[in-house]
Amino acid sequence: MSFPSHDLTSAPEESKPQLEAAQKAYGTIPGLYKVLSESPQAYQAYNALHQLFTATAFDAEELTVVWQSINVEHGCHYCVPAHSGIAKSMKVADEITEALRNETPLPSPKLEALRTFTVQMVRERGNVTDAQMQAFFEAGYGHRAVLDVILGLSQKTISNYVNHVAKTPVDAMFEPLKWERSTTPLAV
Repeated sequence: MSFPSHDLTSAPEESKPQLEAAQKAYGTIPGLYKVLSESPQAYQAYNALHQLFTATAFDAEELTVVWQSINVEHGCHYCVPAHSGIAKSMKVADEITEALRNETPLPSPKLEALRTFTVQMVRERGNVTDAQMQAFFEAGYGHRAVLDVILGLSQKTISNYVNHVAKTPVDAMFEPLKWERSTTPLAV
């Protein structure tokens, strides 16, 4: 079944300003935005969550770890390549991006703890154990970081699920970064 994918001429009026902003910012309209524009409210919610998540105390590496851990765990064919490109533009080391894409160890114990906790949050639907929380805190994170992981999960759930149901094609600029899970999911 085909899912609507809009441009500036076919999108609902309420979505057009967001699509215009995307066109101006990226020189193109990403496929996710074309699909999200069918529901101006879903599109607006995704953008608001993105802005809020990027304003957290997480640095570029940590943002990338949360995003990609969720993308990989959800098996999102669209978001993994997109966030691989976004990580590069944020100057995140390729070794971090590759470890996330391939579910291999990250270069620092703190980033690994962030990935582990994020994946646990996804798999357990927020029902993490006291021991899992304690391990996250021992890695140097606090209660705020727990809430910020949940915020990132909220954003990525929208995009990952939208891309699953819409089968959003990977954008041409991210085509060289295409991804398919080639391993057994990470043990956490």
